[in-house]
Amino acid sequence: MNLFDVYPLMPVTLTHGEMCRVFDENNNPYYDLYGGHAVISIGHNHPHYLSRLQDQMRKIGYYSNSVQIPIQKEVANKLGALSGYPDYALFFCNSGAEAVENALKLASFHTGKAGIISFKKGFHGRTSGAVAVTDNPKIQAPFNQGHQVEILEPEQLGTVEDVLKKGETAAVIIEGIRGVGGIYVPSPEFLHGLRALCDEYGALLILDEIQSGFGRSGKFFAHQHQGVQADIITMAKGMGNGFPVGGILISPKIEASYGLLGTTFGGNHLACAATLAVLEVIEEEELIPYVAEVGAEWKKQIEAIPAVQSVEGLGFMLGVNFDFPIKDMRKSLAMEHHILTGVSANPNQIRLLPTLNLGKQSMDIFVEKLQTVLLEMQLI
Repeated sequence: MNLFDVYPLMPVTLTHGEMCRVFDENNNPYYDLYGGHAVISIGHNHPHYLSRLQDQMRKIGYYSNSVQIPIQKEVANKLGALSGYPDYALFFCNSGAEAVENALKLASFHTGKAGIISFKKGFHGRTSGAVAVTDNPKIQAPFNQGHQVEILEPEQLGTVEDVLKKGETAAVIIEGIRGVGGIYVPSPEFLHGLRALCDEYGALLILDEIQSGFGRSGKFFAHQHQGVQADIITMAKGMGNGFPVGGILISPKIEASYGLLGTTFGGNHLACAATLAVLEVIEEEELIPYVAEVGAEWKKQIEAIPAVQSVEGLGFMLGVNFDFPIKDMRKSLAMEHHILTGVSANPNQIRLLPTLNLGKQSMDIFVEKLQTVLLEMQLI
C-alpha cells in the first residue's frame, strides 16, 4: 500500500528532538524555527511534558466522555486562569479544524442563523465548514461550497455591516493573527468594530487562535493585544505540544445542553495531560512575558538585515518579507545550514513559529545564517 500523495516533502527524515532542535537519521542537528506549523510550543521532549504523559499513561490513557474525567476540570481551571477567560466554558476536541467546526455549529445553534462572515486570505481548516470559510477555492470540493459564507476584505467594516444588515449571519470568524495566508495582525479599530457590529446585529464573534494562541504572540491569545473579548475562541496546535488536541472556549451567554456537541476522543486523559503540561510550563517558565520581550528584540534584529523589507507579526509568530520569492533561500537555510522555517501564501515571506522557550543564542544563529545565505545568493 502507498501513502496518498498529497504532501510535497523535504528530503529530511527526523528521528528525535530536543527542545528547539531536531535531528535526522545521521544525527545532524537542525534548528526548528517552525515547530511543525506552530505545534511545538514548549519544546521537543520537554522533561515536564514527558513526565506528565508517562505518568498518565501508567494510570489510564483513554476513556470516553460517558464517565467523569477529573483532569478535564483541572485543565479548564488552569486554562481559565492563564487565559483571562475564567468564566468561559471549555469543550475539548482533537484538532483545529474540528474546533472551528464546533464553533460554527455552536454559533448557528445559538443564533438560529446559518450565515458566516470570514475574511480574504484567512485559513481555518480543511473539513467541511472550516474549509468553506477558508479563502482558498483550490481546497474546496463541490460538497464544501454549499455553506452560506461571505468572504470579505479585512479592515473594511462597511462591507461587514452590509452583510450583517441582512439578518442572516450567525458569526464572524477571524484569526487573531493571520498565519497561512501571510502574517497579518488585525488593527485594534477593526477588531473593536467587529465586536460592536456583532453585538448590534446579534452575531457571535469567533476568534481563531489555533495558531496564534497559547502565548505565541506575547499574550495568551493574540486578540488580547487589542483588548477585545470574543464569544468563542478556537484552539489547537500549541495546545498539546504535538499531542493531538483542540478545543473551544465558550462565552457564558451560550447555554449548553446534553447532546449539543460531542466527541469520541476529545478530552481523553492523555490529551488533558499534554495540555496541562503545556500550561504548567508556560506558567512556571514565565514564557508569555518572555515571548513578548524577546520576540520584539528578535523582530528588530531581523528588520535590520539588508534585503528584509519588513517583519510582520508579534512575539514568536513572525513573517519576514522580501521583495523576491524566498523558495531557494528557505531551501538553502534548511539543507545547507540546517535551519527549518515555514512559508505562507505570500511567496516572498518566510514564517517563523519557534518554540516559546527559544534561546537568544538560537535567534542570533538564525540572523547570522540568514545574512550568510543572502550573501551567498548575492541578494545583499
